Amino acid sequence: MRRFAPRGAWGVAPPQAKGRILEVMRPSRGAARRHLPTSPFSPPPPAPPAKEFAVDDQVTHDSYGLGRVVEIEGDTAVVVDFGARKVRIPAPFAKLYPL
Repeated sequence: MRRFAPRGAWGVAPPQAKGRILEVMRPSRGAARRHLPTSPFSPPPPAPPAKEFAVDDQVTHDSYGLGRVVEIEGDTAVVVDFGARKVRIPAPFAKLYPL
């Protein structure tokens, strides 16, 4: 039994892939869209203010509970002592609330 190679649009066999044909593609990050003044839709709400903590502030975390801020690493993270352990919590501090 003879097998035939698949033919392209003009009756010619498609070229064989050489090497690696699949590459990992990273999703592109689109720029934030700006609100046009003539748009019929309301503008997006402003970003919430960034949370600021100081050393010795008492805080609560949804997973770890009650703790005290021990160290501040600029605007990127805070280290909180929860009694049993110290945890580094990176910004934007989603689950961390000051008391």
